[in-house]
Amino acid sequence: VQLQASGGGLVQAGESLRLSCAASGSIRSINVMGWYRQAPGNQRELVAVLTEDKIATYADSVRGRFTVSRDNARSTVFLQMNGLKPEDTAVYYCNAERVRLYGHLSPRNYWGQGTQVTVSS
Repeated sequence: VQLQASGGGLVQAGESLRLSCAASGSIRSINVMGWYRQAPGNQRELVAVLTEDKIATYADSVRGRFTVSRDNARSTVFLQMNGLKPEDTAVYYCNAERVRLYGHLSPRNYWGQGTQVTVSS
């Protein structure tokens, strides 16, 4: 399974970005898909994740500004980021949790390669 993220970039404070992440492979289902981020010197932290049943969890710092969505049929997750702030600057990682593959019994977790988001003040 590969996770291919895109959509990062350099924006000014208050602007918007939309991240996308597509999972490819012999995927039967993905229980949870979403986004984490890691700023220099910080630990990786949850940003927003979404279950197959569309139950979302957001970090307090982004609730009300970011929206996570997914297309289950295409194994793709999106992150709409509005009202970006300089403190949102980080590498954003796509995550797929409890992925069930055809021909495998045990679910697995996968990470994407990361996409840089930089917000200038």
